[in-house]
Amino acid sequence: MTDIAPGRDNPRNSEGAFLTVEDGLLFVYSRFTGSHAEDYTSADLAAIRSRDGENWSEPTIIVRASEEGAMNVMSLSLLRMRDGAIGLFYLSRKSWTDMPVYLRLSRNEGRIWSEARRVTRPERYVVMNNDRVVRLSTGRILISLAWHDNRMIGDRLDFAPAKTVFVYSDDDGLTWRESPQVLALPGSASGLQEPGLVELRSGRLYGFARTDKGMQYTFFSEDGGESWTAPAPSAFLSPLSPLSMKRMCDGRLLAIWNPYKDWEPVTFGRTTLVWAVSADEGASWSDPEVLEADAGAGFCYTAILPQKHQILLSYCAGSEKDGSCLNRLRIREMAIPE
Repeated sequence: MTDIAPGRDNPRNSEGAFLTVEDGLLFVYSRFTGSHAEDYTSADLAAIRSRDGENWSEPTIIVRASEEGAMNVMSLSLLRMRDGAIGLFYLSRKSWTDMPVYLRLSRNEGRIWSEARRVTRPERYVVMNNDRVVRLSTGRILISLAWHDNRMIGDRLDFAPAKTVFVYSDDDGLTWRESPQVLALPGSASGLQEPGLVELRSGRLYGFARTDKGMQYTFFSEDGGESWTAPAPSAFLSPLSPLSMKRMCDGRLLAIWNPYKDWEPVTFGRTTLVWAVSADEGASWSDPEVLEADAGAGFCYTAILPQKHQILLSYCAGSEKDGSCLNRLRIREMAIPE
């Protein structure tokens, strides 16, 4: 297990993603700088490498927020492109009304990166969680986003409830389209936040999003993410925190999330992290098993790398001494569930 702890002029390390590369493993995460660790403060993207998943190199900064005129860059995904390049997708926080998704490419296994290309519409504030970009069996790249239609009213920010939208590319990231359907949750102060998705064997898409209703809501697509069923409550009880889901190498689905807890100022109710598996494409799930449990710490924003003999995970694992559950990053191995 590896912890990337906050330190002097580095108040927060959080929200990363893995990719298998020629010489082992690449992991990229958000490395905050200065003295503040809130979401709107300064952060760059840092990369570390490992041959075994246990021992990691020192970090190298690969994208600097200052180069983009942004408050920070964060919430990234890594994806192998069709031509062998690595795609780095991330948020660039320009303002409270403009936060685009950008894409950079590397053709030497993540050591040098291209200039950034904008994926989402100009002047639109969208949230993309880490480890969320998906390539479908058709080859389409699909990204689930939470769109906040924020407005400045004088000096005051009107932060709007999230609506879930999807953008996709059928030419491996050269051009992007937005699905015409927008998903909303009427009567919710949060809306449908931090969505994600997994493709089922049938080609059907299983989408999910966090809410303020004490549970995740789910929705489904039969046409590659262009149209979706109405959001509906799921069996995943949770506070306002994200669910992560991936297909393991043996074909089963693995879900990792926080079971429902009351909100607390340091952990946000994320004091327990659990997992469950499904052998029937999400129709039913095993009883939750505890991955982490500490009343003084919080665990969230999981990245999952399925491997043949184990599963590699990363997630925020901060405590009160770190200032927030978001400020410490943990990388660890997980045994494949029986």
